[in-house]
Amino acid sequence: MTARPDPAALAPPLRALALVNPGARRAGQVLDSALARLRASGAEVAVETFSGPDEIAFDIARRAGDFDALVICGGDGTLMRALPAILEAGLPLGVLPMGTANDLARTLGIPDDLAAAADVIAAGRLRTIDVGSVNGHPFFNVASIGLSVDLTRGLTPTLKRRWGRLGYAVAAMRVLGRARRFSAWIVENGQRTRTRTLQIAVGNGRHYGGGNVVEETAAIDDGHLDLYSLQMRNVWKLALGLRTFRSGMHGAWTDVLTARGIEFDILTRKPRPVNADGEIVTETPAHFRIHPKAVRVFAPE
Repeated sequence: MTARPDPAALAPPLRALALVNPGARRAGQVLDSALARLRASGAEVAVETFSGPDEIAFDIARRAGDFDALVICGGDGTLMRALPAILEAGLPLGVLPMGTANDLARTLGIPDDLAAAADVIAAGRLRTIDVGSVNGHPFFNVASIGLSVDLTRGLTPTLKRRWGRLGYAVAAMRVLGRARRFSAWIVENGQRTRTRTLQIAVGNGRHYGGGNVVEETAAIDDGHLDLYSLQMRNVWKLALGLRTFRSGMHGAWTDVLTARGIEFDILTRKPRPVNADGEIVTETPAHFRIHPKAVRVFAPE
C-alpha cells in the first residue's frame, strides 16, 4: 500500500533556491514563465545557474542555509547529481521537469507542463519519499547493470535533442543488436543466487528509462527495493516484449528473476559499471540499500 502524502506543507515556500541546468532541453522562456508563476504565488525565488553536473551539489551546499526549499530545474540526471546535497541540506524539494525522460516527476505525478509543475510547488503539499543507494551513491529511480549501461553510453546528447523520449527506443534497438548475457550473483540475507543475465535492475521508484515500470506495484515510498534480472537467451524475445516493461508486467515471464527487499549485493566475475538514474556512478561488486522517508518533495495530492 502506498503511504499517504506527508500532511506537513509549505504554502508557498517563503524562500526558494531554483537551480537551473541551462543545457536542459526545455530551458529558456518557458522556464522563465514558470518561475514567474511561482513568484506570483507569493514565493521569493532566487535563481542559480550551474555550468556542469558536479557544480549543482556545491551550489546547494553553499546557499541552502539561506532558503526554505530547493527547486531543481532539470531532468533525472540533474536530480541525481544534486541528491547528496539535497539529503545534506534537509530542505523540501520542488521539481520543474526539464529533461528527456523526467521519470521522477512521472513517478510523483508532477505535470510535464512547467507552469502546472510550478503550481504544484506553490500549493505546498509535501510527500515524503524513499531514496536508494548503490555503493553509497544515492538515486531516486533505478540503478542497473548490463543493457542500461550500454544504453546510457549510446544515448548521446545529440540523440536526445533530435528524438527526445524516442531517443531511448532508438538507442535501445542499437544496443539489443550486440547484447550478450553475463554471469552475476545476487546476495540477499546471506542467500546467494546465480544468474546469467542481460541486465539486473534495482528500483527505488516506479518509473525509469522514459516511462518503463520497474515492477507493477512499485512505489517510491513503500520502504523497499524491487529487483529484476533478465535471464532470457534470445535478446529478440526481449525486444518483442518491451511493451510489458511499460506496465511492469515483465516479472511474470519465466526467464525474469524478481526479488523485493531492503538490501542486495550483486557480484560479477569482473568489475562491471553501474548506471544510476542515467549516470554511470560506480562498478561491481555493488551494494544496494533503501533509505526510507529520506526526502520531502512537493507533489500533487
